[in-house]
Amino acid sequence: MSDRISSELRHPKFFGFAARPSGKLKFLLTALPFILSIAIYFTASQIRHAENPGDKILPTFSQMGEAVYMMAFEIDPRTGERLMLTDTLSSMKRIFIGMIAASLLGLIIGLNMGLFPGVEALSSVFITFISIIPPLSILPIIFITLGVDEFAKIMLIFIGTFPLICRDIYLTVKKIPVEQITKSLTIGASQFQTTYGIIMPQVIPRLIDTTRLSFGAAWLFLIAAEAIVSDSGLGYRIFLVRRYLAMDIIIPYVFLITFLGFAIDWSLKKFVARKYSWYIKSKG
Repeated sequence: MSDRISSELRHPKFFGFAARPSGKLKFLLTALPFILSIAIYFTASQIRHAENPGDKILPTFSQMGEAVYMMAFEIDPRTGERLMLTDTLSSMKRIFIGMIAASLLGLIIGLNMGLFPGVEALSSVFITFISIIPPLSILPIIFITLGVDEFAKIMLIFIGTFPLICRDIYLTVKKIPVEQITKSLTIGASQFQTTYGIIMPQVIPRLIDTTRLSFGAAWLFLIAAEAIVSDSGLGYRIFLVRRYLAMDIIIPYVFLITFLGFAIDWSLKKFVARKYSWYIKSKG
């Protein structure tokens, strides 16, 4: 008993650098910001609707539920589709194609930049240069040169995320001890085998981590592209209904985008933790 009390004194439950929240307290602290946000919104919505029953700025939860049901389950008479499903599939296809392309090319170029001085001299400064260009500033150029079809939207996501992924892989490879390369060449491995058989597997978890963190920017570029030129997608729908002040649709769509982003982030994080436990341990 005395050991437990002294342990609690050494490790406070909430305040301090050495705080160790218990399981129940940790769950409560995690849920508290969400509970407070919902309570504040509910209160503000009720106040506005008490003053003006036709208020559109802060729709009630029942109004948003009806709008979600209409968008998700009812067939649109003009298109014959369930709009929320169509929008979600369109956006997910664009963001996944763009991110997969950026990740694969970023891995290949970053890996070779880090290992081969010739490739580094050829590519390093150029990729650093294009990484500084704000992708949204060249959005008109992309649409003018590539058109307004799917390819242009995917290219915006690619251009916005590829330089970051490539440079991060390059810096990761640079940190790998030179002794590993020397030993692999000494025991008879070729440069190709060393690059793709020994070094590349070590940077794959870092690639997944970097890709995971790049999804936030990818969503920004996707929404921007869909808002300007598109006929489907989550960003397209938000900017389409804003002219009607349809906050009962906009707010659920924002939460849907947030949920999809969180699900992708959580899935990739869990995949790295399960598949590459050594990488998690190496990070401390």
